[in-house]
Amino acid sequence: MTEQTAEHRSTADTRRDATVGITLAIVGTFLFALKSIFIKLAFAAGATPTLLLTVRMLLALPFYVLVLWYLQRSKDVQPVSQSLATRSFALGFLGYYLASYLDLSGLSYISAQLERLTLFTYPAMVAVLAWMFLGERLSGRILIAILSSYAGVGLMYGQERTFSQGTDVGLGVILVFGSALSYSLYVLFAKPTMQRIGSRQFTSLAMIGSTFFVGVHFLATQNIRDFAKLPPIVYGYGAILAFVCTVVPSFMINEAIVRIGATRTTVIGSIGPVLTMMLAIAVLDEPSSLQHFAGMAVAILGVSLVARR
Repeated sequence: MTEQTAEHRSTADTRRDATVGITLAIVGTFLFALKSIFIKLAFAAGATPTLLLTVRMLLALPFYVLVLWYLQRSKDVQPVSQSLATRSFALGFLGYYLASYLDLSGLSYISAQLERLTLFTYPAMVAVLAWMFLGERLSGRILIAILSSYAGVGLMYGQERTFSQGTDVGLGVILVFGSALSYSLYVLFAKPTMQRIGSRQFTSLAMIGSTFFVGVHFLATQNIRDFAKLPPIVYGYGAILAFVCTVVPSFMINEAIVRIGATRTTVIGSIGPVLTMMLAIAVLDEPSSLQHFAGMAVAILGVSLVARR
């Protein structure tokens, strides 16, 4: 093989990786954008936040148990100590139980558009938390980005209050902000544990732990017979949320990061709120206006500035 041929093949492989990576990032972002839509559809079919979250987690649990079992049989995987497993469970409480429950509860009060945009600003929250807990510097650009992110949410919130008919929009936004805060704490403190035991083991343990907390919440607040009262379509939505909107896109986004890098993947991911807005208008018949689009544009600009830090 000549040097020129090898270089040509290397260039072709790089282009193929870029094409595959961009495709995975776009499809993964689209699938993530569907989450709020299917949650709203499940609510319309009679589900409550607690019931829907329990169905979603129970359907996903066998997958994560299987992944953990497979990984722990491998000789190349770092064994997990009891302290690291406990830490993973605790982080799962923040990132997958509490964040998910607050998100679903918030969606009971606000539109899918406002919910998605509010959650999308979590990188700004991570930047503030990193400054508070880790001593990281907040540059002038980051401060402008944070203000821009929340100004965008404020614009959409103001318009949503105009469109709402008796729903408590303020409570919904507070709940979703709480979800973003919980997930931001998870992102901030998960990295050291993830680096020690690997991302797949950590994710599996965190999801198993969060399912335990969801189960405790369900048993404390609901009756097991409530499952029988749910229409079959809710279980269908739960399965879609568990796999199509969670498991599959998470693997797609992770692979996209490997192929095209975190920065390009994040830039592509910024279309997520726009996709959710389009889907909410088309599927859920949610009202929208120029102020909605302006708020989204301002918030996306802010998050993009944070992502570039």
